[in-house]
Amino acid sequence: MRDQRAERLAQILVRYSTRVGKGDTCVIQSTTNAEPLVQAVYEEVLRAGGLPIMALTPEAAAPALYELASDDQLDWVAPPSMWAAEHADVRIAVMADANTHELSQADPRKQARVQKARKPMLETVMRRSAAGEHRWSLTLFPTLAYAADAGMSLARYEDFFYAACLTDDPDPLTAWRRQSDEVRRLTEWIQGREEVHIQAPGTDIRLNVSGRTFVPCYGQHNMPDGEFFTGPHEDGVDGEVSFSFPAAYAGREVAGVRLRFEAGKVVDASAAQGEDYLLETLDTDAGARHLGELGIGTNYGITTATKEILLDEKIGGTAHMAIGASYPETGGTNDSAVHWDMVCDLRQGGSITVDGEQLQRDGRFVV
Repeated sequence: MRDQRAERLAQILVRYSTRVGKGDTCVIQSTTNAEPLVQAVYEEVLRAGGLPIMALTPEAAAPALYELASDDQLDWVAPPSMWAAEHADVRIAVMADANTHELSQADPRKQARVQKARKPMLETVMRRSAAGEHRWSLTLFPTLAYAADAGMSLARYEDFFYAACLTDDPDPLTAWRRQSDEVRRLTEWIQGREEVHIQAPGTDIRLNVSGRTFVPCYGQHNMPDGEFFTGPHEDGVDGEVSFSFPAAYAGREVAGVRLRFEAGKVVDASAAQGEDYLLETLDTDAGARHLGELGIGTNYGITTATKEILLDEKIGGTAHMAIGASYPETGGTNDSAVHWDMVCDLRQGGSITVDGEQLQRDGRFVV
C-alpha cells in the first residue's frame, strides 16, 4: 500500500507548487528508486488534465557516465532534455539517491565538462522560469541513503521529511499558502535595502544588494521550502565566510568550506574535506568564483542538518550562499554553469544586519 503522505505530497506538487492544468506538458524527472512518489505524481497530473512525460533513469547511470563516456559523449546533451528545457510547461523533479556518495570517485574535470555542456539548458530554464513560461518544483523521495546521511532510521526520516513538507496538515493544498505570511513580511522589510552584513564564528561578510529583488519562497519551487533570497551584486561581496554544514554538489561532498571574497570574487578558498573538488569547481568558468545567490532560511520546523541542501538551506536561523549562476528574477547577472549552495549556521552567536539595523540575532528574527 502506498504511503498516504506521498499521495498528499503529489497533490501539493501538482495542484499547488506547479499548478498543472489541462493541456500542460509536465516532465516528471527522477530515478527508478522514487517509483511510489513518481506514480502518485503521474496520476495526479492526469487528474489535473496535464500531459505527463516520464523521464526516469536507473540509479547507476550517473557513475557509468563518468567512468565510460568519451569527451564527445560528455559534451552531448540529449535532444529530449533540451526539448524539455525549451518547451515543457512544467517540470517536477524528484531526487531519490540510493547512494549519495556514488560520484565520490568521479573525475571532477569530467563533472565540470558536463556542467559546461548543460549550461545553455540551465540558462534556458532560468530564463523561462523568470518570465513565467516554465513552472518547476524540486523535492525528494525518502531513501535509506538520505536517512543515513541525516543520522536517522528510514521511518524517522520519513516522518521528519513529510512533516517538513506539511503533508500532515488537515488541508495540505492550502498549507503553504497559510505559511507564507511571515516570509512575505520579511521579504517586504528587506526589499530596497543596500547592504547585508553577516557575522558568525569564522564569518564576517558584507554583500551589496542595492537595487536587487528579494524573492519569497513558500512552496512553489522547492519542497520543503521556507526562505527568501536575492542575487548580490557580482562585484559587491567582501569578507570571509565559513560554511557550517557539509555541502554536496554533483554527487561529491565537501566539508569545512571557507571562502574569502574581494570585490565580489573568491580570492582564497579551502576545505577540510574535498578541497581539490572545491577548487576545480571554482575554476569551471569565470562566474563560478562569484556569488549568484544569498538566501535566508525561515523554516523553523527543520532544526537539524541532514547533508541535503534542499532541506538544510531552509533551516530557520541559517543563511546560505551559492557560487555561480544568478536567478534572473532577482536582477542578478552572474553567468556560470555552476550553482552550488552552502549553508552558514547563525544560531550560535551569529547575526544579520541590514543597513545598520539588525534583522536577526542568534538565529531569530528581531524585526
